[in-house]
Amino acid sequence: MQRITKAPEVRRQEILDTAIRLFYENGYEKTSITDIANAMHVAQGLCYRYFPSKEALFDAAVDQYAELLAGRYAAVLKRTDLTLEQIILQMPGFMEVETDDTFSYKLCHGSDSMKTHYQLSICICRKLLPFVTDLLLRAKEKGEIHLNDPETAASFCLYGQLGILLQTDLPGEERISRIRAFLLEFLQLEQKKR
Repeated sequence: MQRITKAPEVRRQEILDTAIRLFYENGYEKTSITDIANAMHVAQGLCYRYFPSKEALFDAAVDQYAELLAGRYAAVLKRTDLTLEQIILQMPGFMEVETDDTFSYKLCHGSDSMKTHYQLSICICRKLLPFVTDLLLRAKEKGEIHLNDPETAASFCLYGQLGILLQTDLPGEERISRIRAFLLEFLQLEQKKR
C-alpha cells in the first residue's frame, strides 16, 4: 500500500470533518481517536500529530464552526455605512445564520447537544467581542451613544444575550425581537427619537 501525503491543512481538515461526523453519529463519549483514524483508514498517531487529545479535537471542531458563524455576524458589525441602530435592526438572527445541514450544525443543535450548543455560544461571543467593541467605539466617536465604558458594554451586549438565546421555550423570532429591543433601549438609541 502506497502512503498518501497531503498538505497539513488538508489532513487536519479531514480529521476534523471525520471527527465531527462521528461525534454527531455516535456521540462524543462513544467516539474515540481510534474510531476517527479507522474511519479515515489512517494510523491513530496521525490524528494525535494534529490534536493532542479527543477533547482538543472536539474543541477545535466547535471553534471552527464558531468561526464560520461569527464571520457571518461580523460582516454586518464591520459595516461603517450604517448607524448603530441600523446595524442592530439588520443584525441577522441566530436562526438565519445557523441554518444548514452540515454535521457541525447537527452536532451543535441536536436534541441532546445542549452542552455543545452552550460551548458554541460562548465561543461565538468570544470571537465577536472585538467587533462589537469596535462598533460601540465607532458609535461613541460619531456621537450616537454616550457610554463611559464601551468595552464593558460590548461584553454585556454579547454575553448578556445568551440568557434569552438559550431560552428554548420562546420562539426564535421572539428571542431576536426581545434582544433587539433591549439593545436599542440599553444603548439609548430609541430615546433620541423622542
